[in-house]
Amino acid sequence: MTQENRVQGGLIDRSQTFKFRFDGREMTGHAGDTLASALLANGVRLMGRSFKYHRPRGPLTSGSEEPNAIVELREGARQEPNTRATTAELFDGLVAKSQNRWPSLAFDVMSVNDRLSSFFAAGFYYKTFMWPAAFWEKLYEPMIRRAAGLGSLSLKDDPDSYDKGFLHCDLLIVGAGPAGLAAALTAGNAGLRVVLADEDFTMGGRLNAESFALGDQAGHAWAAETVARLQAMPNVRVMARTTVQGAFDHGVYGAVERVSDHLAVPQAGQPRQILWRIYAKRCLLTAGAIERPIAFENNDRPGIMLAGALRAYVNRWAAAPARRVAIFTNNDDGHRTALDLKAKSVEVAAVIDTRPGQGHADYEVLHGEIMDTAGRRGLTGVTVRLADGGTRTLDCGALGVSGGWNPNLGLTCHQRGRPSWDEGIAAFVPGDTLPGGMSVAGAARGLFSTHAALTSGAEAATRIASDLGHDATAPDLPRAEDAPVNITAFWHVRDAKRAWIDQQNDVTAKDVKLAHQENFVSVEHLKRYTTLGMATDQGKTSNMGGLAIMAEIAGKGIPQVGTTIYRPPFTPIAMGTLAGRSRGKDFRPVRKTPSHVYAEEQGAVFVEVGNWLRAQWFPRKGETEWRQSVDREVLQTRKSVGICDVTTLGKIDVQGADAAEFLNRIYCNAFAKLAVGRTRYGLMLREDGIAMDDGTAARLAEDHFVVTTTTANAVGVYRHMEFVRQCLFPDMDVQLISTTEAWAQFSVAGPNARKLLQKVVDPEFDISNEGFPFMACGEITVCGGLRARLFRISFSGELAYEIAVPTRYGDALIRRLMREGREFDAVVYGTEALGVMRIEKGHAAGNELNGTTTALNLGMGRMVSAKKDSIGAVLSRREGLNEEDALKLVGFKPVDPSRKVPAGSHLMTRGDPVDAAHDQGYVTSACYSPNLGHHIAIGYLKSGDTRLGETVRLVSPLTGLDHEVEVVSAHFVDPEGERLRA
Repeated sequence: MTQENRVQGGLIDRSQTFKFRFDGREMTGHAGDTLASALLANGVRLMGRSFKYHRPRGPLTSGSEEPNAIVELREGARQEPNTRATTAELFDGLVAKSQNRWPSLAFDVMSVNDRLSSFFAAGFYYKTFMWPAAFWEKLYEPMIRRAAGLGSLSLKDDPDSYDKGFLHCDLLIVGAGPAGLAAALTAGNAGLRVVLADEDFTMGGRLNAESFALGDQAGHAWAAETVARLQAMPNVRVMARTTVQGAFDHGVYGAVERVSDHLAVPQAGQPRQILWRIYAKRCLLTAGAIERPIAFENNDRPGIMLAGALRAYVNRWAAAPARRVAIFTNNDDGHRTALDLKAKSVEVAAVIDTRPGQGHADYEVLHGEIMDTAGRRGLTGVTVRLADGGTRTLDCGALGVSGGWNPNLGLTCHQRGRPSWDEGIAAFVPGDTLPGGMSVAGAARGLFSTHAALTSGAEAATRIASDLGHDATAPDLPRAEDAPVNITAFWHVRDAKRAWIDQQNDVTAKDVKLAHQENFVSVEHLKRYTTLGMATDQGKTSNMGGLAIMAEIAGKGIPQVGTTIYRPPFTPIAMGTLAGRSRGKDFRPVRKTPSHVYAEEQGAVFVEVGNWLRAQWFPRKGETEWRQSVDREVLQTRKSVGICDVTTLGKIDVQGADAAEFLNRIYCNAFAKLAVGRTRYGLMLREDGIAMDDGTAARLAEDHFVVTTTTANAVGVYRHMEFVRQCLFPDMDVQLISTTEAWAQFSVAGPNARKLLQKVVDPEFDISNEGFPFMACGEITVCGGLRARLFRISFSGELAYEIAVPTRYGDALIRRLMREGREFDAVVYGTEALGVMRIEKGHAAGNELNGTTTALNLGMGRMVSAKKDSIGAVLSRREGLNEEDALKLVGFKPVDPSRKVPAGSHLMTRGDPVDAAHDQGYVTSACYSPNLGHHIAIGYLKSGDTRLGETVRLVSPLTGLDHEVEVVSAHFVDPEGERLRA
């Protein structure tokens, strides 16, 4: 196809001609084009279909606010759905496809919905799919699923990479229009570290779309020259193709940089997109404004677009949607478009102005409003109702609509700030409550002239520089237009039957009226009932019209109706960008224990425990099922000695003069007087009195403790301790550091544990029962001088130690232990055997510390010291947590030894109904005990500590389980603790 609608001028590079395809048709464009501008230049106005009614649609805008021209780009694994043709940069070989249509864009079968629109009015889904109920699964849901969505996925792995980055600056400037460029120049000259981000690939904002000059230069030339000056400054980072998506707490901003979207394939080593986290001391929002449409009958035909977009297409991209154009406006900006079109030799059929008394010598001006439009797949004409009651029909292939401009203030409201109404521009402007450190300048503040944008940007940057201790003076700014805003608000033609407000979601003015009629009068209800503003553009071009109509119907002012909450992201973000490098093998990084290679050599079966990969059991020749391996490991450990890698336990070094008192406040039991060389079991409570974690604290010196946590809670406990240190007790002399990865730690358990350790612990260290009793700890050396730590603690209930060496020696240590343990027939055991032994001993773990249990439930109520204050202690004494029939941790064994006692089963008193009202408790952990020869379990039972010996029902209605179990002590093995103290 020839570029029949190209006009002279523009900022495109005509020396570079690109070939591209749209819906299989090959066309040409130039460097600097967007897909939308190239299509318009080739005479293509129809680019998409609306979501609900599948009406034909063309571009409404020229930027990221576009609701209509949504396409699929590329092919194969790189196929990208739901991309705005208005922001997609053209490159040679680009393949684009329209979406949400079948079998073709020109003939879409689903457009029959448009003829059935009376059945699909606002809220129809709330009413239609309620009855009959049986239809939901068989008819409604399948039908909705088939119709849902816009674009399609390739279902192939994305071959491109995505990344995340971090930036720090004194000033983040959002938007590189005249206000942003003036501000960046001012701040850069003052020496501030500046990040200037703009979503466009060519910086300059509206300067690239207008025909007026700045001083002696064209506006776009001044913008290019200023950008070049900024790029030469070492303290300024200029980021084109970068959309600031959200304003978050503490001066943090999220931004997406489209590094390679304008290329067919990213360059080697380059990501497709980068998600930036920007830490800024100050932020200046200079994001400009978005033009808004006027609603009238059939205002959605391809060829009808915003007047400012029409002006941008002819001035920047040298593309006119048609050779004869009309303008519909309520402000002077529409006339600016008409003049620019005439300068490009585009015929202006007329300017229809809603304001009386407007006229112009260069074109006809009609005072009135548009009644209707013609042309199914593209505009062919408009019907105008004149103020005197007459009508006029105008032939035209395009219509520019200007209903005024809305400051682009979304980022100012991302922390629940509310905008204020400015009657002078008939639009909302930023309110008084802005995110911390944010200022606003230029059109984003409602200052629409170029002169006002330049001066406000420079002045804002000067104030910010002064606040940050820098001297700044505004640069010499060029002369610029300073026309006042002249607008008379006009939102919609009142008697229109189908005037479109949200063009992507097919919401009409009639739908807004219906919502009010059915009492959905708040803006939040209006949005959800009609889906107004819920399209991919998030209502950037539609919300104001909907609010104005609702206000009119309700007899209120627009400020009284208010706005919905602005939320990030500002524009849609690809899931791959949010994930960054966290995909494939990097989606969940694997942490391997120091003994991993040794475990692999032994044929271990591994299991994911959080991010850790741990050995689950070690099968041997002749063992045909997993439990044979687990039973052997358990029996051999209790008979002689077993070794288990427990490196994954959280390890936190706590040091400082106040370390003991700090732990005394962290744990509910006492730690202040713990002797050096001793270890104590500790229970940590949340602030609400619920058990958070259990572990041990070993005192290696007066000012040095080593705290262990459960594997699952290692990160959470460390964060909690840091919060307490920094926020609750900042005056304490205490420092924390996680050393989980620094030490390889192994449990050596069983009757021969001491004998085995004596073969590796250097002889000058006495680890006899008298010299190193139960709960002792100390720093030792092993294997001839290697520094190590030894803790005499037991999770299995046997004589046991945990020995730690620097991580790089972990593999060597387990090999040495197993070699020295041959005479004792030592066995290496995994997490399953570890779990069996801890259940046999009645030790609580993650299943019991499930976020709902207290020290009382765990049978540790006496551990909550009443002699000192600690986190959670007071709230743990709440009446509701200390009821007489509170759940208590006890053991269960089946009355019939052949039956299982599965975790998750519930407990009922014999004779009671099986329902929630009679629920007595539940099983948390269960296993087969090779020492007892039957299944056992631990769990919570109401008043369980007083019901030992009672028989209760174990039920699981979901699986049909129902049999009896006996309530016993949770300590199935060595309840007196003689073994671990041997």
